[in-house]
Amino acid sequence: MITKEDVLSIVQSQLATDLNCSVEDLNGEKDSIVFVDAKENPGRRLFPRKERYFEILSMGKSIVVSATPERLAIAQSQMQGKSRDAVFSLPFIRGLYLHFLPDVTKIKPMSPPDLFTFEWMGREEVYQLFADTVGPKFREAVIYDPNLPWQTDLIMVAKKDGEIVGMAGASKTCAKMWQIGDEILPEYRNRGLASFLVNRLTFEILERGEVPTYDAISSHIASLRVANRIGYFPAWVSDWRCNFEGLEQQF
Repeated sequence: MITKEDVLSIVQSQLATDLNCSVEDLNGEKDSIVFVDAKENPGRRLFPRKERYFEILSMGKSIVVSATPERLAIAQSQMQGKSRDAVFSLPFIRGLYLHFLPDVTKIKPMSPPDLFTFEWMGREEVYQLFADTVGPKFREAVIYDPNLPWQTDLIMVAKKDGEIVGMAGASKTCAKMWQIGDEILPEYRNRGLASFLVNRLTFEILERGEVPTYDAISSHIASLRVANRIGYFPAWVSDWRCNFEGLEQQF
């Protein structure tokens, strides 16, 4: 199976491509800030970007800011000389996302919760779900948007008495990385379903020699607990949902 060193190497190489920085920039001195022009590099993850773009990311030491010129100028004027905590507390930064990676030295397969059945689904089966009333209940778990360059390709569902009550899906967002999401119906939460489903997807991806990530906004405590429970660790923090209202006209 893939090693911890392989996981970090794959992720840092991809993040450097996404942000238009170097791997060294991601591992710079504590609280140092690297400002780079955002570019459409070959191989970047094709998350949608507007004409004016901004992303900030830290893996625990340095901070990398990747943005189009207007917003890069604002970031430089607002961030220079500040600590990491002060930078991430600036008013135009709106919602911090935590990105987790599996600790492959510690993570172990989990046993399924009792009273449920589980099965794998393919993309076409999921499309059918979204054609009826079932699919929309699981939008946190499955990407179903023909306008995006990727869709959910690996899906495991939990059933109770033949009805779907929970789901976890993984979307391959680039050559070596998958993004996992999950959703459990409210009446079936706190029974270990999310942890088991994400755990199964995690091992399926790792056995392919590729990297699963589990992402959650910092306020979503339930998702953060799932990550911790199954052996993921926080690897980086980022934000791109920023509000520059009142600042951009100055530049």
